[in-house]
Parts: sequence; C-alpha cells; structure tokens
Amino acid sequence: MTGPLSPPAVADGSASSVLATTRAELAAARARLSGPVVLVPTMGALHSGHRSLLQQASEIAGPSGSVVVSIFVNPRQFGPAEDLDRYPRTLDADLALCAGEGVALVFAPPVSEVYPAEPMVTVDPGPVGRILEGEFRPGFFGGVLTVVLKLFTLTRPDVAVFGQKDAQQLALVRQMSADFNLGVEVVAVPTFRDPDGLAASSRNRYLSADQRTVALTLPAALQAGQARAGDGPQAVLATARARLDAAPLAVDYLALVDAQTFAPAGPGFTGTALLLVAARVGSTRLIDNVIIGFGPDGPSSSAGE
Repeated sequence: MTGPLSPPAVADGSASSVLATTRAELAAARARLSGPVVLVPTMGALHSGHRSLLQQASEIAGPSGSVVVSIFVNPRQFGPAEDLDRYPRTLDADLALCAGEGVALVFAPPVSEVYPAEPMVTVDPGPVGRILEGEFRPGFFGGVLTVVLKLFTLTRPDVAVFGQKDAQQLALVRQMSADFNLGVEVVAVPTFRDPDGLAASSRNRYLSADQRTVALTLPAALQAGQARAGDGPQAVLATARARLDAAPLAVDYLALVDAQTFAPAGPGFTGTALLLVAARVGSTRLIDNVIIGFGPDGPSSSAGE
C-alpha cells in the first residue's frame, strides 16, 4: 500500500501541504507530526472565512505544532432535496490555499474511505440537535456529529477549530467532545464577514447580484436586533423580525436562545444569548447569528460573534 504523497514544491519554492486521500496515508502522515495538532474540518470550496480558521489554527499550533485540514463533502448531512450533487468541489484551489497558510496535512478522502460500509452505530445529537437547524434539516446533526467523531478518531487532534457562524453545530461538537471524553479542545472563531457584511459561506457563490443584495437583510436584521438589547429579548426579536418581514426571502426560523443550553431566551433573561436566523434567498439557504449579552452590566455583543 502506498504512503502519503510527498509535498511537492510550489512556485515560490516552498513546500505545499501533504495530501492524504486514504486512511492508511493519513495514519502514516499523522505519525510524522509533532507538537500540538490542530484540526480544521471543512467540506472544501474554501474561502476567506476558512482562511480565518486556518490562521487561528496556526496561532494555536505555534511554531512546534501542525495544522491539519480535512476536506470532505459528507453525504450523511444532506437531505434528499438538498444540494449534495451541486455542492462546490474545488480541490486544487483548496490545496493552494492550504499551502499558502502553512497547513501541514490535508485529508481529502473519497466517501468509501470514510464510510466503507453503511454505519450501524451513529451519533444521536440529542434534544438540541432536533430544534432550529435540526427541525428544518432532519438528520443533519446526526450526520455532522458522526463524521466529526470519525475525523477526530482518524486525525487525533489536540484542538479542533470551528466557525461561530455554525453556532448550533459548534455547541453540539463541543458537547460531544466533553460527553465522550474525546480530549479534543473545541475552539470557536468569530464569523468572518465579507466587506458588505454577509457571513462568508461556500453557498454564497450560488447568489446572483440581486439575490446577494437581498441576503444582506440577514446580517442587517441581526444587527438591528442586537442594537435593541437594552430593551430586552422581546424588543430584540421584534426588531429583527420586522427587518426580515420587509424583504423578499423565506425565513425558516428566527430565534433568541441561551448560548449554552439553546433554550429560548424569554423576558427577564440574563446572560449570553444567540440571535439566530435561517432563510432562503431564491433556492439558496443561508444561516447567520450574533451573540448578545443581557444582564446587570448592560447589553453587549461578544467578540466571539
């Protein structure tokens, strides 16, 4: 069986990332890594938001550690009517971006390497995995947590880095790591926004120019709601809802929840909350969120946003 590919030289003379496409190649390449190993799980089609995750991972790894990136479009987290077949796949560009950010190892397996057979045992995300995204995408979080558990087992990271944009996913992965004693620290990176304010997403490329203008309603609504934090949770929700209702988009949900438990943040709530939205612009489904603090010290937004 062949070992992992050696990193070829790139145009500037530096070494690119090692590419592993099988579990055997990954194991051999992982054995050569030293220091803290930091994993950035992705589905590819990497963009500036992913770059911010890689940069944070590099800071955490430090000069003695290594950053590992997984690129895998996980079929188990797509519903029958979702965009699995047309989800963008740009491996060559992804590898170039990883090399430019000093990624040591990229694991980009085919489906048969991750799921050599239909899994008989999968991860149940529990009650939090069946609300919000879980309600509108049944089975989504079971698919996400199952593949993340596989990736953690295969890459054996010390730290894993996830974006705050996928707040519910982040919370569930963090809880899974704690509940299963995986020993992986899960670090959140603030949502990366394009200059116009839209949260970076691989699906943004589906949007036409006019649709992108409509999509900007999502961050605008969240920020308008956030600005009303001093008036309480009901004012936050009402303000954000009014902004969304005025735009030609289909809202799946708008919710204000406790950032730890995902229970609704109702009147009198104190602590850290998440204001989350999911909506469709044309056929493209987008999600976004902001962090809002309620309490005796006054409203605040978190740098974790």
